Amino acid sequence: MEHSSNSLTSEQPAKGKKTDAPAPAHTEPKKHYIQRDDALYLRVTLSFFTVGFATFALLYFVQPILPMLSEDFNVSPATASLSLSLSTGLMALGLLITGPISDAIGRKNVMVIALMCAALFTLLSSVMQSWNGILIARALVGLSLSGVAAVAMTYLSEEIHPSYVALSMGLYISGNSIGGMSGRLMTGVISDYYSWRVAVVLLGALALIAAIGFWRLLPPSQHFRASSLKPKNLWVNLHLHFRDRGLPWLFVEGFVLMGGFVTMYNYIGYRLLDAPYYFSQSTVGLLSVIYLTGTYSATKTGSLTQKYGLGSVLISAICMMLVGILLTLHPNIWVILSGMTVLTAGFFAAHSVASSWVGRRAKRARGQASSMYLFSYYAGSSIAGTLGGVFWTYFGWNGVALFIAGILLIGIIIAYRLKLGCYD
Repeated sequence: MEHSSNSLTSEQPAKGKKTDAPAPAHTEPKKHYIQRDDALYLRVTLSFFTVGFATFALLYFVQPILPMLSEDFNVSPATASLSLSLSTGLMALGLLITGPISDAIGRKNVMVIALMCAALFTLLSSVMQSWNGILIARALVGLSLSGVAAVAMTYLSEEIHPSYVALSMGLYISGNSIGGMSGRLMTGVISDYYSWRVAVVLLGALALIAAIGFWRLLPPSQHFRASSLKPKNLWVNLHLHFRDRGLPWLFVEGFVLMGGFVTMYNYIGYRLLDAPYYFSQSTVGLLSVIYLTGTYSATKTGSLTQKYGLGSVLISAICMMLVGILLTLHPNIWVILSGMTVLTAGFFAAHSVASSWVGRRAKRARGQASSMYLFSYYAGSSIAGTLGGVFWTYFGWNGVALFIAGILLIGIIIAYRLKLGCYD
């Protein structure tokens, strides 16, 4: 296959790849999906692991340094959390646009340009001297990353054989978990020894390298079929998604999952930096190693869903999150760390199931369906992540944990009804 880096705009089959003879007008051409034993499967897997890594690193590296931002810019914890909430909020809004754009102009182009822009805006944030400047740069990062998040799941659903979509989605999400870990670890440790600005510069540079690697490695789409960007068609497709009784509830599930996960990591640092733990900034950053449990759980989920079904695995994963957050109510540090680990593993497993379920249920315009799921997903990060600061201010960690437990209970109820086929 011709190297995919030759053109940013090409969505045609690469030169040298054997193609089917033109089918008669009355015959539907046979689709050839990428299977696990194909040579292209490794390229696609590495590509999406890389882009998943960069996306979560750029989005969540601010979490361990929220206390430092509070101090440097003299803002409250809830206000400091806006450096993440604005990113995820603008990302959610951008998903409503970038998903349909990818349905019209192609998958790969949108993702490559989006990741490059996010890296550049991250570099810009490192030199901002005012709090408003930081927030503007972070908002632009989130808006740019919407072009990656909206399209990644769609590309995998279109190009990978249906039998391996859940596995591929799990590998992509495992890249998310390692990226989230690495971004938090880097900023936590480097900020302790140098400054958070140095850490941000390094992250931005690494993201640029990742964008170039993604561009060169990812094969062009083979099954992409352009659809119109006319508002009427977008509305028709949106109406189609909401006519499916299950899809809207999967969108709500995304809100619940991400809201609970982000809220815990937003405020656990404030708790552990304070009495009686007095963790250093480096130690708080090192806690991001817990994200590795998500790498395992997201990858394992694909085989579990084939054995037990999507509904059963989703319920079990959200129950893990609930158990995890309740464990953090205990004052013993080892119990707290165990709770964080259980919640993290449960989150990545649940997200892997819910996101692949959206791809299966969407009848058409899958880019738009994925965008709607991720809109709710990142809206949960933005809204619940900020509300958690209010609970922290007035009720401390107990308030934050019980707030998370409450929204997770809603998620379990929805998953149970999905499993029973109540929305079929």
